Amino acid sequence: MTDPYAIQPSELDQLPDRDPEETAEWQASLDAVAKAAGPHRAAYLMRRTLERAEGNGIALPKLLETDYVNTIPTSTEPSAPGDEEMERKITAWNRWNAAAMVTRGSKYGVGGHIATFASAAWLYETGFNHFFKGKEADGSGDQLYIQGHASPGIYARAFLDGRLDEQQLDNFRRESGGNGLPSYPHPRRLPWLWEFPTVSMGLGPLSAIYQARFNRYLTARGIKDVSDSHVWAFLGDGEMDEPESTAALALASREGLDNLTFVINCNLQRLDGPVRANFKIVQELEAQFRGAGWNVIKTLWGTAWDELFQLDTTGALVRRLREVPDAQVQTYQTRGAAYIREDFFGKDPALAEMAKLLSDDKILECFHLSRGGHEARKVYAAYKAAVEFKGAPTVILAQTVKGHTLGEGFASKNANHQMKKLSVDEFKTMRDLLELPIKDSDFVDGVVPYGHPGADSPEVRYLQERRAALGGPAPARRTHALAPLPAPAEKAFASFDKGSGSQNVATTMAFVRLIKDLVRDKETGKRWVPIVPDEARTFGMESLFPSLGIYSPKGQTYEPVDRDQLMYYKEAKNGQILNEGITEAGSMADFIAASTAYSTHGEAMIPFYIFYSMFGWQRTADQMWQLGDQLGRGFLVGATAGRTTLTGEGLQHADGHSPVIAATNPASLTYDPAFAYEVAAIVKDGLRRMYGEAAPGEDPNVFYYLTVYNEPMPQPAKPTGPGIDEGIVKGLYRFNTAESAGLDAAAANAPRIQLLSSGTAIHWALKAQQLLAEEWGVAADVWSATSWTELRRDALEADAALLRGEEQVPYVRQALAGAEGPVLAVSDYMRQVPDQIAQWVEQDYSSLGADGFGLSDTREGARRHFGVDAESIVVAALAQLARRGEVKATAVKEAREKYGL
Repeated sequence: MTDPYAIQPSELDQLPDRDPEETAEWQASLDAVAKAAGPHRAAYLMRRTLERAEGNGIALPKLLETDYVNTIPTSTEPSAPGDEEMERKITAWNRWNAAAMVTRGSKYGVGGHIATFASAAWLYETGFNHFFKGKEADGSGDQLYIQGHASPGIYARAFLDGRLDEQQLDNFRRESGGNGLPSYPHPRRLPWLWEFPTVSMGLGPLSAIYQARFNRYLTARGIKDVSDSHVWAFLGDGEMDEPESTAALALASREGLDNLTFVINCNLQRLDGPVRANFKIVQELEAQFRGAGWNVIKTLWGTAWDELFQLDTTGALVRRLREVPDAQVQTYQTRGAAYIREDFFGKDPALAEMAKLLSDDKILECFHLSRGGHEARKVYAAYKAAVEFKGAPTVILAQTVKGHTLGEGFASKNANHQMKKLSVDEFKTMRDLLELPIKDSDFVDGVVPYGHPGADSPEVRYLQERRAALGGPAPARRTHALAPLPAPAEKAFASFDKGSGSQNVATTMAFVRLIKDLVRDKETGKRWVPIVPDEARTFGMESLFPSLGIYSPKGQTYEPVDRDQLMYYKEAKNGQILNEGITEAGSMADFIAASTAYSTHGEAMIPFYIFYSMFGWQRTADQMWQLGDQLGRGFLVGATAGRTTLTGEGLQHADGHSPVIAATNPASLTYDPAFAYEVAAIVKDGLRRMYGEAAPGEDPNVFYYLTVYNEPMPQPAKPTGPGIDEGIVKGLYRFNTAESAGLDAAAANAPRIQLLSSGTAIHWALKAQQLLAEEWGVAADVWSATSWTELRRDALEADAALLRGEEQVPYVRQALAGAEGPVLAVSDYMRQVPDQIAQWVEQDYSSLGADGFGLSDTREGARRHFGVDAESIVVAALAQLARRGEVKATAVKEAREKYGL
């Protein structure tokens, strides 16, 4: 088979050779080595030569893989500070209590994971003892993204240092009583401990990259110097299969994020079996990260292997380690010395001779126990090298055994991810291995005891002293007593109240204009973080480029092609806009980092992320949940919204459901404003609630989702009268009546109907109002339903209050009280959106919506197709009134024929 990476003759033609004779000599030398010493020796020399060239800065393609050995040799490992024996005891207690917690909880059937922390214990303990900066010193400390399945080990450490008690450990995964522990890292459930929710795998690594990047952004913009903060992301090798895990590797290296370290626990197992049964996941990840420009440190083998590597004078051991697939390495973990002698060493005569020099105990020590990720000294060396490396992010590939120290029933077994408990005998074996002072009599009625050396024990004092030296407990989430941000000048919002006159303005443009005014505010303007996924021009935001600048750590090293234009493309080191390219996932990760800066860094930032509404919630809804879990605040803006507004774009751009998905998230306040003044009122209230003075009972840890449209229409003036602002925020107010609209049908005896509409649909409702009056003698009142979801939530709260014996009337019922006739609701979304409020409307209720798949057409054609245009509203209104006997039944058929429906 032809080597795809070999230089072909056509390529050689592109590389002029100044000295063909010298080139021929080098090639002949290589051929001679291969012939005399074999291809392995030739390959060795080439690798070492390439490594030397790379070390000397010679411009050559980098090696994507190195040998399957430790990056840092034992001879160059730095001595770890501290008391190694004391740290071993602390780690032993934490291993024990993590396993005990999950085992004790198994009687309730709540589950839990034991094997992950067992493999990763030293990866965490070394960091906690020597590297992870806490939040009680100057700055923000480090940001720790803990692998979700390792949470029992973190709880065990918090128990040892006195932050948790036995009752809380016993309530692991049982939170309803109010004193429990969430199964995984979860800021909303345990906000004093966890900063980042990570168990939705793949989101942790993605968020960690953008958190490190946002740290640089805050520093570059002069908001806060967080250059001393380091981001640590603890990941599983199986987790790296998630597309989000590697989606932003190039960004991290491109921007030189040396404030970021990935620690990948390579225990070679995922949930059901080996990560790469027939291959080697460590080598695959090394190539992937090195190819993306990361610094890679492999910590694979423990010190027991040193003797074997010293005996390897031919390179046979390194070659054999490289060729054995991961599933076979896992098998060695469970087999005896005789099997390993035959299957591993017996494949090569040189290795067979080496094995004769090794005792069975030595072989088992190496293949069963000695992994780089299980030795504090080797982990310390890797971490120290990582934090000292400059110019690129670092990934540490630490090889471990899943289920380490839990006994033969756990270690490397395919099913160990689902194994939730150890037997008493297994615990006693574990106790002896860990050398813990726990007596047989401590197992009362077969219940495994928690272990603690005492609050004033040398272990606890040492642990607390180490954490004090590093800046306090970790992990920890800080709740800052931030002063409310001053409200922007009223002028920015009030300017929309007078309407646009005869000028056509889309609500997308109204939102952008509002932001342009708000970012100029002297007090809060610098705190806005505009986030765009390469669609700024689509949303009319290009005018922000020259005034705010696009953030780039390199600034602008070129002359932009449009420099002579007023709205030229301007990048700057202190730029305010985050223009992420075509990545909704990256933009959401940006948003999450910015929206939680109030806690992470004690700096309230106001992010708004504007995107095609179809490609926001649909594509990255999991990150919206992560945002809510992390208590994020800010504005998500679904632009070019609705199923029928994007003329000609077709099905994949036609959003008929994003408010449905948003409604499922309790932290999302979902609005579908119709007019510019509504947009302004909602943003104003959002700033008050999230960043100003929240009202009693209001949770500031929410985010707003606004749908805005690309359909330019005249923007009316804000109606006068009481309750308009309240109605906009609560979700419903009467925009006009047939009488106030000056329609002749507003006679006292005219049939009447209430038209509820949201977003761009209100324009169809207003036209239908006119048709009903002028052609059918029906009086219609038009209501703007700015938030069907908030109306529903208010009604659900009222229902709950009634069950408690408290009298509470839903706002939607209060607003519609006394409104005559039936109610017809319409939006540019599927009927499920307006139908959220149906059960609380006392009047006869029906709805129209754009259900089904989208299609390419004009706006008018699409609306006729879905039956939501003004004429379709008229027919539906007449049908409702006909059922009530308020218009002739024949009117419905006449209207259908008249309008060609």
